[in-house]
Amino acid sequence: MSEKLRLPAEDSFAAELKALAAGEGRRPPGWALSPRQVVTYLMGGKAADGTSITPKYVGDIRLIETAVATLATDRALLLLGVPGTAKSWVSEHLAAGITGDSTLVIQCTAGTDENQIRYGWNYAQLLAHGPSREALVPTPLMRAMEDGKLCRFEELTRMGSDVQDTLITVLSEKMMPIPELNTAVYAQRGFNIIATANNRDKGVNELSSALKRRFNVVVLPLPDSAEEEVSIVVKRVSEMAQNLDLPAPKNVADEVARVVAIFRELRSGATEDGKVALKSPSGGLSTAEAIAVMVGGISQATFFNDGKLTPETLASNMIGAVVKDPVQDTAVLGEYLETVLKKKRGFEGYYASLTDLI
Repeated sequence: MSEKLRLPAEDSFAAELKALAAGEGRRPPGWALSPRQVVTYLMGGKAADGTSITPKYVGDIRLIETAVATLATDRALLLLGVPGTAKSWVSEHLAAGITGDSTLVIQCTAGTDENQIRYGWNYAQLLAHGPSREALVPTPLMRAMEDGKLCRFEELTRMGSDVQDTLITVLSEKMMPIPELNTAVYAQRGFNIIATANNRDKGVNELSSALKRRFNVVVLPLPDSAEEEVSIVVKRVSEMAQNLDLPAPKNVADEVARVVAIFRELRSGATEDGKVALKSPSGGLSTAEAIAVMVGGISQATFFNDGKLTPETLASNMIGAVVKDPVQDTAVLGEYLETVLKKKRGFEGYYASLTDLI
């Protein structure tokens, strides 16, 4: 087992990528797999030699086909959706499947500036020898352009609009000017950009219309059904528990179903049967948060409850996911507990544990 806490997708699924690469299919310039093979890698199936390919994304295959087809052109891809819809996960696996390298990432924040997007300078070299190629520090975007790979921008709308527009020249002209050296970096075949963004973030900076036109937008929705969401959470929790050397209790699937049921009702603002309207908390209560709750509960069960996963071991993690605003969200959760969960068969343990904690 690797000592690294988390391996890149191309290392974790190296055997699957190798099996798919051995098959035939038309590949765009710079691609390690054909578009069909990339879709198989994400959605699951069989390689040409019979190797089983595990699904990385559970959802509409047409969305993934559209994303892959976009990246086969010279147009950039923007994965849009509410938090927890696997945007980053899909972005990473697209990069791993297409170019075999998912590590060229720029995490956008309010403090991201142009130097972190375009290039920086080694100031010791700059002072000693003046502007030169040796003194220039390439960013992931520049390296992707030079190597013909994909660069991933995580949470694109988190950085300022003026910094976002730094990408316009790169996306339009496929080149990055370096005025200090009176030269430019030209993108190699295979280069493209995958960006992710969500519209629920309070720090969102809208993309300019000029930049929007240069992206093809694919919206990743929340899972349609409870069954689909439960299967996603069970799969990811099992993978994460294995990576963390946490033994998965036998009742994981049962508890996942209960946690997901609670989250879906609070998220939608109505009970499952639609008969009771509810207030929703300020947080998103996404699939990703359900996964985090389960992994936290399994860890607590492993180290403090003899490996037994119970509502008590999950309740404190659920409180952390639901209550983002101590006043508003506590009132919302309290009302839900008394009007819905108190009467729900099979959820008695959750009602008691959550009531004790708020």
